[in-house]
Amino acid sequence: MPLTRSAGILLHPTSLPGRFGMGEIGPEAHRWLAHLNSMSQKLWQVLPLGPTGYGDSPYQTLSTFAGNTMLISFDSLQDEGLLREEDLKDFPLFPESHVDYGPVIIARSRILDKVAKSFARRASPALKAGWMQFCEKESHWLNDYTLFCALKKEYGGGPWVQWPEDLRQRQTSAILEAKKKHSVEMKYSTILQFLFFHQWNSLRQEAKKRGISIIGDIPIFVAHDSADVWCRPELFFMEKDGQPSVIAGVPPDYFSQTGQRWGNPLYRWEMHEKENFAWWIARLKSSLELYDTVRIDHFRGFAAYWEIPAHEKTAVRGHWVPGPGRKLFDAAHQVLGSLPILAEDLGVITPEVDALRDDLNFPGMRILQFAFGDDPKAESFRPESYPANCAVYTGTHDNDTTVGWYQSEPGKDSTRNADQIRREQHNARTYLSCDGSQIHWDMIGLALRSPANTAIYPLQDVLGLGSTARMNVPGREEGNWSWRFQWNQLTPQVEQHLHRLTLEANRN
Repeated sequence: MPLTRSAGILLHPTSLPGRFGMGEIGPEAHRWLAHLNSMSQKLWQVLPLGPTGYGDSPYQTLSTFAGNTMLISFDSLQDEGLLREEDLKDFPLFPESHVDYGPVIIARSRILDKVAKSFARRASPALKAGWMQFCEKESHWLNDYTLFCALKKEYGGGPWVQWPEDLRQRQTSAILEAKKKHSVEMKYSTILQFLFFHQWNSLRQEAKKRGISIIGDIPIFVAHDSADVWCRPELFFMEKDGQPSVIAGVPPDYFSQTGQRWGNPLYRWEMHEKENFAWWIARLKSSLELYDTVRIDHFRGFAAYWEIPAHEKTAVRGHWVPGPGRKLFDAAHQVLGSLPILAEDLGVITPEVDALRDDLNFPGMRILQFAFGDDPKAESFRPESYPANCAVYTGTHDNDTTVGWYQSEPGKDSTRNADQIRREQHNARTYLSCDGSQIHWDMIGLALRSPANTAIYPLQDVLGLGSTARMNVPGREEGNWSWRFQWNQLTPQVEQHLHRLTLEANRN
């Protein structure tokens, strides 16, 4: 499904300002929509919104269907009468520049626990009716997920493969006993899930009123320690003890000399096909209820994916295995109709991947930071080679900021040596006819002027921030996903400049 000519900003809700330790999906998010309008930006792209586990990565969630309740807005809860200011009097002070996940999650969980327990007496009749409707509509995943969370808590937060065998294998009697034991806690979890989706739907409706489309994100693979794998192990390559036999990743590339060993269990596609891809169709349906367009991370895995034996410590000794191809999307189209999907087609891309993407008429991605290096494919990332049906990015959440990329030094988080960096800097200055002092605006302008129907840039690039504002360094276990901005950084001058560039590029 081709995208219309437009422009937008990549910003995960956790990066929004706010007084409660991390960004939320309440008033500050609504304010963000107003700022997007003032900058003539019609797209807002977010990272996956699922509940995060160890490492806080939105790409390793505890469920592919559930929402991240840490994003629930405390201000909105107060507006609904579900939370009082006195409930927040002992809430700790946290940094405004980043999310300190451990302490923040503990503090926010205490408040949310109070909200769930007081819901019955504080919620309006309309909210209670909405919660009951939500529980019925989402029962296909909600009951399993809330039980999963209750058991995870009971057994110290460890992965489900460490639970007692009868629960690990979901024996009927054990599951029934667990549901009875944890019924109250499961109920509270359903309330918080309802509140997340209730607030997100309000935000999405506000975006529609403002003419802003939301691009969401789902990773092709799901986390091993998730309700998805615990509930449907037959859909994955698993050993009898619950451990995956083979895992996902990518071979050595721009980001890592040893590849990336993600650790996600791989799909048994023949089992999915026997069910006419029902699990995947449910996943896409759920995502399209949250977003206007769904970006599928690692789209190339549908053509072929990198299979790594689970015992390997790196991704080097893997091999390519054919994926399901278009059979999955044909089945989804029959049920869901038109599929507004953006294909993340970066990395080791073959003619087969290009053919699958083009056959389905899905737009792919182009990254401007890749346009000036030594890679033979660099020219394909330059605007003169773009088809209209693609999305151009200055960089993604996995890249350094544009300023950080341009000013980078050998070592640390860079895979480039000093000569490579100097050549890229020279190539960029030559191509852009600039001196590099405003590299972020030069790159944003290049994206906006390109033939690509869609131009997107991280907010960090709009603000001209360096590497300390980077969202993620692939392969780094700590310190990711924590960046936040403050409203005073988004000055009228910045907004006016982006507005002007967008109008000049005819993307209003």
